Amino acid sequence: MVDSIYRTRSLGVAAEGLPDQYADGRAARVWQLYIGDTRGRTAEYRSWLLALLRRHRCRAVLDVACGTGVDSIMLVEDGFSVTSVDASDKMLKYALKERWNRRKEEAFDKWVIEEANWLTLDKDLQKPGDGFDAVICLGNSFAHLPDFKGDQSDHKLALKNIASMVRPGGLMVIDHRNYDYILATGCAPPGKNIYYKSDLTKDITTSVLLVNNKAQMVTLDYTLQVPARQPEEAPELSKFRLSYYPHRLEAFTELLKNAFQGPCQHSVLGDFQPYQPGQAYTPCYFIHVVKKTG
Repeated sequence: MVDSIYRTRSLGVAAEGLPDQYADGRAARVWQLYIGDTRGRTAEYRSWLLALLRRHRCRAVLDVACGTGVDSIMLVEDGFSVTSVDASDKMLKYALKERWNRRKEEAFDKWVIEEANWLTLDKDLQKPGDGFDAVICLGNSFAHLPDFKGDQSDHKLALKNIASMVRPGGLMVIDHRNYDYILATGCAPPGKNIYYKSDLTKDITTSVLLVNNKAQMVTLDYTLQVPARQPEEAPELSKFRLSYYPHRLEAFTELLKNAFQGPCQHSVLGDFQPYQPGQAYTPCYFIHVVKKTG
């Protein structure tokens, strides 16, 4: 219904964690190119994430925004017991294909992939015992969940369901773009995008949708230079759109703490580096690490 008034993303561009409503081969190809080489993407944060999980003795990990499986594959390859879920079966088919192609490897044969929705996660997925050692939701995935009701009740329910999957003593790692900067300046931070191939990006146009003078949606229109398929062909410019709910750092921190409904330890990083409010460097992403202590 919203897309009939204001299109929230380009046709064929799937949102991790949300149903994939469209199927356009050309747009999907551009999206895959923008993600880039999966190993190149995870190299930005692999060592940090693996060190965090091992320091807290995490083994069973739930990836609640599996998408095509980028982060899950990284964790499976590094010896973790991984369960991956997403609401989009069209995104999951890429993860399922990878599992099938590498089924002779024991770790991939044991990789669990399920279709599940954040709003019904407690019904869609049976957690093991007291829960998973860690739950991850990376790549600005959670911001794809809109606030159509205007009271963030869906955000609260989704975070509560995700937090319920974490065992006592376990971790949740979840991130979002620096929407504080975007709302203050009207554009994305100038730093390198840690999740996507910024070298393809020619231009990003930022739009903010206000409802009753409150920011309800941030839309980024990308112009990318797409490499030619054949040597004799020239590169082409392609445009696509992605939309997000603009979670501010302080407000999202409160949502997270309330979702755990008990004692927890919370810390924030900027682009996977230590973050202090007011620091000179402006991060593109905020990463929240929450430990369930109760």
